[in-house]
Amino acid sequence: MGQKMLLKSLVSLILILGVAVAVPAKEKRVHRHGDLSDHAHDDTTGFQYDHEAFLGKEEAKTFDQLTPEESKEKLGKIVDLIDTDKDGFVSHAELHQWIKHRQRRYIEENVMKHWKEYDQNKDGKIGWEEYKNTTYGYYLDEEFDDVEDKSSYKAMLTRDERRFRSADRDGDGVATKDEFTAFLHPEEYDHMKAVVIQETVEDIDKNRDGKISMDEYIGDMFTPEKGESEPDWVLTEKKHFSEFRDLNKDGFLDNHEVAEWILPGEIDHTDNEAKHLIHETDTDKDGRLSRSEVMDKLEFLKTSTLTDYGGMRVDEVHDEL
Repeated sequence: MGQKMLLKSLVSLILILGVAVAVPAKEKRVHRHGDLSDHAHDDTTGFQYDHEAFLGKEEAKTFDQLTPEESKEKLGKIVDLIDTDKDGFVSHAELHQWIKHRQRRYIEENVMKHWKEYDQNKDGKIGWEEYKNTTYGYYLDEEFDDVEDKSSYKAMLTRDERRFRSADRDGDGVATKDEFTAFLHPEEYDHMKAVVIQETVEDIDKNRDGKISMDEYIGDMFTPEKGESEPDWVLTEKKHFSEFRDLNKDGFLDNHEVAEWILPGEIDHTDNEAKHLIHETDTDKDGRLSRSEVMDKLEFLKTSTLTDYGGMRVDEVHDEL
């Protein structure tokens, strides 16, 4: 394979990776925070919901394998980590923050993976030029005959820069870890919602009139093969478009209607779970949890979100906090 062909192949790979990072998957247009657990929240049948909410879904599986003695030791260390002000008690605010932190670990792991790749000068920040050169370097350095590749790359570069600038709240051209998280996961940040909406409209709006028709809405999800009839779910989606998505009944989705569709308001399940855990564990009803109260409820809490400890070392969790 010649050098030019090799570089072109690398560009194609980077293009795919760039889309994976910057563009929401078509089948996941609606941005909802992941459920705290796959189990029903019904304490009469068990505490697996609380377990996964406190530990995280994957870490909960590891915690389940511990002996009672090991569980008690780990739980004690977790209580110490949750008690950030070191007053000997776990407050609602501390518990809420812990559960939220553990449920965001997948985002944090994804950010750390990319952080190591893009922070080329190891200064603890990622500049736009660092990101651009790492992601688009081959394209910028090499001339290609394929106009389609050039056009796609330019569109992606423009899109990424717009998102980067939106995430860079202080406008200094470099991203802190929080700003870079907003760049990679804009749906998690209120100030990035306009970017999420704009990107969604641009993805689906094929005729570039700034709004989404029913055909464009369906076309984003289903492209029939020749002679193929529409499945029942497509008919259901058309009904949803007309009855629920198109709020002003003009036959199109504007930015406001797209926002209502892809960024629905949600119940704060993390806050509710923190309240639930305190209610079930706080025997003296002072609104906070002591170490003894936690240990008295070992069987309940070791299968709850509190124990989102999993296979992680305490020092690793502490560093994250």
